[in-house]
Amino acid sequence: MEKLLTTVIQLKASDLHISVGQPPVIRHNGRMRKLDTKVLDSDDTTALMKAITPDRCQQELQEKGGADFAIEFIDGYRFRVALFKQKGTIGLVLRRIPSQFLTFEQIGMPDAIRSLIVKPRGLILVTGPTGSGKTTSLASMINFLNENYDRHIITLEDPIEYYHKHKKCTVNQREIGVDCPSFKEGIRRALRMDPDVILVGEMRDLETIHAAIEAAETGHVVFATLHTSGAASTINRIIDGFPKEQQDQVRTQLSTALIGVLSQAILPRKPEGLVAAFEMMVVTPAIQNLIRENKVYRIDSSIQTGRKHGMFLLDESLFRLWKDGLCDKEEVLLKSNKPAELAAKIAQAERGIFDEEDEEEEDEDYGEDEYDEEEDDRPRRGRR
Repeated sequence: MEKLLTTVIQLKASDLHISVGQPPVIRHNGRMRKLDTKVLDSDDTTALMKAITPDRCQQELQEKGGADFAIEFIDGYRFRVALFKQKGTIGLVLRRIPSQFLTFEQIGMPDAIRSLIVKPRGLILVTGPTGSGKTTSLASMINFLNENYDRHIITLEDPIEYYHKHKKCTVNQREIGVDCPSFKEGIRRALRMDPDVILVGEMRDLETIHAAIEAAETGHVVFATLHTSGAASTINRIIDGFPKEQQDQVRTQLSTALIGVLSQAILPRKPEGLVAAFEMMVVTPAIQNLIRENKVYRIDSSIQTGRKHGMFLLDESLFRLWKDGLCDKEEVLLKSNKPAELAAKIAQAERGIFDEEDEEEEDEDYGEDEYDEEEDDRPRRGRR
């Protein structure tokens, strides 16, 4: 296992996959590559698992068929481990946790995030599919606060991935299953610990979502993650999770508690490496109205016209990555929320006709704070 983990670090791979019937596989620059070693059998995977897995997680594997934990390797390198059974044998996936925090500039973080994370209260959601870099973005936000502001930060994680030292902030990190039994219980307890910022590693169930919204309402900044692909679908996902009779109340609560949604995707960068694409929604009075009145389908057009607040859609970010020559067309279309529209825009750009609307919208103020129903429904024409 030490040799395998050393290989992952040397090659700067993101993941190591161990499964019966093939050699170990790494994910490098987003691509899966088999290592040039022997094919693993059941005894091999069991031995590799036992070399790194604490007893409590081995017991959880037997009882529940899987377990998650993090391990410390040499030189401060850490790995998050997902342990599971498959076809009666043992499999593992190890994710390398970078030992250094990335700055906002290195990540390409939207500018709006800087002003949102220093607000006195509110819910900030970081969303995206598995492996899209949510944990890294959250760690860089916590690190930014830690280096620049005096706050008390409590993180609830399963498992703890990045370790934060106390700098200007006091940072207490609690691991689910070790330091507290559940996210819901962790949030409830955190409210008595004089926190300024609470990080909720994952909003998995209704109780956790409800507790996170209430914590944001009562004067704390709450960071949380969800596995959704955009601002509008994130809001729908939260509200649809509640029973029908509670949905109106949750809509009202969410409209006042939510201050921003950052959605992200990771793409292979040319010639090598990875790059992030983002969608940024800042909750303005207009967007609060849309959430409260159940008009979430109009949020995308509010984001498009909200550039002065630092908002933009994922597909705009993807288009820029393609236009700047950082990513292949096929890769950006794979991650797009509206691939047909993005493909048409790219085709138009390839013919040398860039959409003038992009440049013009920078200077125009669509008055999104005065919510105008007619304006919102009017089709927007790109210019030829």
